[in-house]
Amino acid sequence: MSAFDFHEEEILGKAYDAKLMRRILYYVKPYRRLLAIGIAASLVVSSLELALPYIIKITVDTHIAGKNYYGILVMSLVYFSLLLGTFVFDYGKGYLLNYLGQKAMMDLRMELFEHVESLSLKFFDKNPVGRLMTRLTNDVQVLNELFASGVVAVAGDIFLLAGIVFLMLLVNWKLTVVVFVTIPLLFLVAHQFRIHIRDIYRTIRLRLARLNSFLQENLSGMRTIQVYNREAKNFEMFQDLNGNLRKANLDAVFQYAILFPAVQIVATGGTALLVWYGGGGVIRNTVTIGTLILFIQYVSRFFDPIQDLSEKYNLLQSAMASSERIFKILDTKPLVTSPALPAAAPRLEHAIEFQNVWFAYSGEDYVLREVTFTVPRGQTVAIVGATGAGKTSLINLLCRFYDYNKGKIAIDGVELRSFDLYELRSLIGLVLQDVFLFYGDIMGNIRLGRESLTEKDIERVARTVNAHDFISSFPRGYSQEVHERGATFSQGQKQLLAFARALAFDPRLLILDEATSSIDTATELLIQDALRKLLKGRTSIVIAHRLSTIRSADQIIVMHKGKVHETGTHRDLLEKNGLYRRLYDLQYHHMEGL
Repeated sequence: MSAFDFHEEEILGKAYDAKLMRRILYYVKPYRRLLAIGIAASLVVSSLELALPYIIKITVDTHIAGKNYYGILVMSLVYFSLLLGTFVFDYGKGYLLNYLGQKAMMDLRMELFEHVESLSLKFFDKNPVGRLMTRLTNDVQVLNELFASGVVAVAGDIFLLAGIVFLMLLVNWKLTVVVFVTIPLLFLVAHQFRIHIRDIYRTIRLRLARLNSFLQENLSGMRTIQVYNREAKNFEMFQDLNGNLRKANLDAVFQYAILFPAVQIVATGGTALLVWYGGGGVIRNTVTIGTLILFIQYVSRFFDPIQDLSEKYNLLQSAMASSERIFKILDTKPLVTSPALPAAAPRLEHAIEFQNVWFAYSGEDYVLREVTFTVPRGQTVAIVGATGAGKTSLINLLCRFYDYNKGKIAIDGVELRSFDLYELRSLIGLVLQDVFLFYGDIMGNIRLGRESLTEKDIERVARTVNAHDFISSFPRGYSQEVHERGATFSQGQKQLLAFARALAFDPRLLILDEATSSIDTATELLIQDALRKLLKGRTSIVIAHRLSTIRSADQIIVMHKGKVHETGTHRDLLEKNGLYRRLYDLQYHHMEGL
């Protein structure tokens, strides 16, 4: 991952963006009643916290001073009841808001995943897997924290602060002024904290992204690392990255270690001023003891929400940045879409036609130029050529993973882009050189979610493509566990499973992209026999490096530098003594050398 790729991780964004917040709240809208209850519960908790010191004031000034034991008992019971109410409402608020956050963020994750599935392959060419996983997990989790302990907590903190200030002014404005002498110093501490922690969080995010990228790359390339004895060198590199991340996190710890004592010192200083001035008032009988106790308790409660708001500022800032990155993906439109009024589902009753097709993955750097050929129904057409000739690009266009720039591709005379994407791809069975197996079991990897395929259907197609014997050799047979990317299967076994998968879906058009390469000699006979059964009576396009595997093709198309260089049968092309002949002789002499 390049330095440019980390740029998004550096952006922290605004502390508050009304447009982004409205979009975030859209996911809360279905649960607005829960949100309203949570806010109400938060306000009740704040009100109860305001009431507790006032109960003590009344108890001290009225009942203790008047030696009213019954009144003291009543006030004690009221105080205990308020404490119990605070616990109940605080618990309810916490549970509701976390429940709401989880529900809302689950909806967001589902929408994000569904949208990512709809995006064109060009999007995935430019966005690393690690970044997309971060959007679906970490960034969404930040938004969950915003609702679970952010927005509503801020509302409760502001209400508590306003209530404390109001009651303090109502009870004794002079003592309130004494307390407020320390407020400018407190805001200065909080302001400095926000400035430093903002830069530190940016550094943490950047270094974490670099560490994750390094981990992903190394875990994926572990075989190469081990065979070239790179363990020690890579350990040193990881140690540097890990050390840099640790340092950045320790910088954050240092800032918080300063913030909390600083706030405590300011709060203690305010309390000291209050005791000095208020104590003098008690001696002069201008302030009651209950009032002084009330103010001391309010001062201790006053600085907590201010400290909490400083932390919530950073949470809000991170949430704005995360939401911006999430909505950037959601606002990305698929480049390949179904038409508003699609044509009838393709049936491939006649032919597939490429007519003067031009295509470039980027700009005008064309990888296909003036490509014209026809694939008649029921025939097998092979495509050969050197690496980079444009063979796989033809398949990408036919499957509409990308759209061509100029020309036309048609099925039975109907332009390819006129079909619904789902209907078009339901026509096609694709077997790639690098077979992708999903975590699960063998049967699930052949069925791929099509529940209409019974176990007998699965076994039948496995027998047809010669996969049944090796599947049966496993202890659990078709229920044998498949690990990530089929790590415990050989290349040949994975290819046979891919053939079984393709046959199970019974496609009208079968596409094999280098599906017979990298196969051991013992498995090749099974593969060739499976291929004959797969291709029989079926329209097929076969891309192959091994020319020996496509001798019986009805037509062979030779690609060279993005153009159709020559076409014909195996015999015709050998007699032409052109590029195909040179490729064939090169492979033939290579095999003789082996």
